[in-house]
Amino acid sequence: MSLSYLLADDHTTMLNIIEKILCHFESCFSRKAAFRWFVIIITGLMLRSDKLGVTSILRDLALAPGCYDSMLHFFRASSWSLEDIRKRWFSAVRLYAPLYKEGNFHVLVGDGVKQSKEGRRMPGVKKLFQESENSAKPEYMHGHMFGGLGILAGNFRSWACIPLSIRLHDGLQAAREWKGASVSTASHVVQMVEDSYHAALTFGDSLLLLDRYFLTVPALEKLRELNNSGKVHMEIVTKAKKSCTAFQKPGPRKPGRGRPPKKGDAVHLKGLFASHKEQFMETETELYGKKKTIRYYSIDLLWGQKLYQELRFVLVEMDGIQSILASTSLALDPLSIIRLYSYRFRIECTFRELKQQTGAFCYHFWSKHMPKLSYYQKKGEPTPLERVEDERSRKKILKTVRAIEVHMELSCIAMGILQTLSIRFIGKVCSSQIRYQRTPSKGRVSEAALMHYFRKHFFRLLEQKPKSYITQIIHELQEESEKHWDFLAS
Repeated sequence: MSLSYLLADDHTTMLNIIEKILCHFESCFSRKAAFRWFVIIITGLMLRSDKLGVTSILRDLALAPGCYDSMLHFFRASSWSLEDIRKRWFSAVRLYAPLYKEGNFHVLVGDGVKQSKEGRRMPGVKKLFQESENSAKPEYMHGHMFGGLGILAGNFRSWACIPLSIRLHDGLQAAREWKGASVSTASHVVQMVEDSYHAALTFGDSLLLLDRYFLTVPALEKLRELNNSGKVHMEIVTKAKKSCTAFQKPGPRKPGRGRPPKKGDAVHLKGLFASHKEQFMETETELYGKKKTIRYYSIDLLWGQKLYQELRFVLVEMDGIQSILASTSLALDPLSIIRLYSYRFRIECTFRELKQQTGAFCYHFWSKHMPKLSYYQKKGEPTPLERVEDERSRKKILKTVRAIEVHMELSCIAMGILQTLSIRFIGKVCSSQIRYQRTPSKGRVSEAALMHYFRKHFFRLLEQKPKSYITQIIHELQEESEKHWDFLAS
């Protein structure tokens, strides 16, 4: 298969698309050197062949060893804003990615992700409970708690959940009163709604897909508050616990004194599977890429203690499994709610690719100013962050937190570029043309296959584009590397 065939596109080549997306961020940097490192790191994350820290970027791009310190400084630099990078990434995704829309709504997907960390001087590390049903994972672990947000792109045959942002959502509460600390006091579920709404300001009206953990009164109250601002509108599609209790609408007010009732009789949703069995409808639909026969029943009820917001509940039976889905939108039909919730799993696939391919969670940022974490800390004892009183130490720790979040955001950008390319090149190349696979993908080229292709052909692509901005930046640093080794040889 010729290289020209692999790069064939109606309007541009892979390298041109990458360069356009990266140059979209140039206005975020006041210094050319900072932007140059941004390009180098994103490119390196797309090519990295190992996950042994950021040194893999130097190895895969053949850069000088002296570049290591400058690269580390980039992650902690205060000359540019991480929030500006996030906003520009949202804008780049909207411009260059083939986003999926459900009617007039873009589809956002949010979830929490926990990463085990052994470093005792890493800020934000705390003891976390592991809810996963995977028996290979321990019940408790020490690590970081992130909130991840993505947006659906492609179509139902070749989905991709492009990562928009991954932020630390827990473990930093003690630092919220520090000078210069931008740490939210809200819970993980509320921060997820806030992050999603900030993304919706760029993409427009959106649907947010969340797991059952996020169906809480504070989350719905925050959603109502944000929607009342009138800028954009966002709805949530999620899953309810089987023990969920809702309420019927209040009946007519009885004559006499007293305030009108806010709710009617209680409804135990799990019991409806038996009591309303005859009202369930049966149909065949495509879920998770396969034709499935399902039975479902939809009902609008009030939910939330002292909130009593009307939600649309959809009770679903599939393959002997009973589930209860919920939507804040009463305009969505039951089958759309079922289908939309099935798309939520795509963010789990994105987390897997971020871990296994770009090594997003393989960071080692720590600070000697951080007190050592004790794995056997007793209840009531001050946390490591609570023991930090020196102003200089606090600033150093906050820079380390920033470095972690910068690494996560740059990894999201690198993965998003790979996913955008794989979707745009559907039908022009298949995985088996790039590398051997026992079970080739029938849809888009996987992120792993695309990274393998770039590692093999990237420098050849640079030679074909000598005037490319990426080519010039990498060649400059490679020339510095050659001078370094010539000096050592002499």
